[in-house]
Amino acid sequence: MKVAVITDSNSGMTQEEGKQLGIYVLPMPFMIDEETFEEGVSLSQEDFYSRQAQDADISTSQPSPGNVMNLWDEVLKEYDQIVHIPMSSSLSSSCETALMLAEDYDGRVAVVDNQRISVTQFQSALDAKALVEAGFNAQQIKEILERVKAESSIYVMVDTLKHLKKGGRITPAAAALGTLLRIKPVLQIQGGKLDTFSKARTIKQAKTTILNAIIHDLEGRFGDPEAENTWLEIAHTCNAEAAEEFVQEVRERFPKTGEIIMAPLSLSVACHIGPGVLALACSKKLDIEAEKKRYGV
Repeated sequence: MKVAVITDSNSGMTQEEGKQLGIYVLPMPFMIDEETFEEGVSLSQEDFYSRQAQDADISTSQPSPGNVMNLWDEVLKEYDQIVHIPMSSSLSSSCETALMLAEDYDGRVAVVDNQRISVTQFQSALDAKALVEAGFNAQQIKEILERVKAESSIYVMVDTLKHLKKGGRITPAAAALGTLLRIKPVLQIQGGKLDTFSKARTIKQAKTTILNAIIHDLEGRFGDPEAENTWLEIAHTCNAEAAEEFVQEVRERFPKTGEIIMAPLSLSVACHIGPGVLALACSKKLDIEAEKKRYGV
């Protein structure tokens, strides 16, 4: 049985990366000054931040049902089943829409609602691909990914309060005071929800805050203080050089961890927090051999 893996561009996975990995990437649409663009197709990261710097009117959207079904129909010409991993249902209705559309595909499309976004969603797509290669079917992969959905964290350092104010997430007065005090908010994404976590006064303090938060999660929830069985991931917004430096810092702190994924933060999140962002995430590694025993694969 041939099983395909599809995710969307909110994962930070580019079209080119998807081709190299054998994963289909559904581009997410954006409205910029009343014109529709598709991430990674007709809208590059550079174009997005350039338009954002010009104070363009930017809003997120979800792929049209027609575009989703067209991709599924095309993929199912070659594959027997599809595992579709959209962004968290807590952040977009695209997951709910996909679940509804899948009802007409007689079990051939399994939509995963595992509350992931950005680099943790990227890792879910890689996990799904590994499970496909291990012989699991689409429904089994959906069950596995949804069972471990809580085993991830993301902590985000925001460089400017401008876009939080513009989106109504903080008041103009709070934004003005925060800018005056040079506050760098630290946000967290747990279970798909973007919430306030802490505050810092410098980039160095913010990086220390998010690194300590991950250390706390690894020592507590994950029981893996050296990150030997946990993926560490770094995301950024228009901040690749700083992200590369942060990768090295994280690598020095966790020399026993595996490959550290680095990817652009999804534009769906970036439109609310702007450029200059650094994020550190972790995702528990799947024990594929244990899953094979569980399912008799």
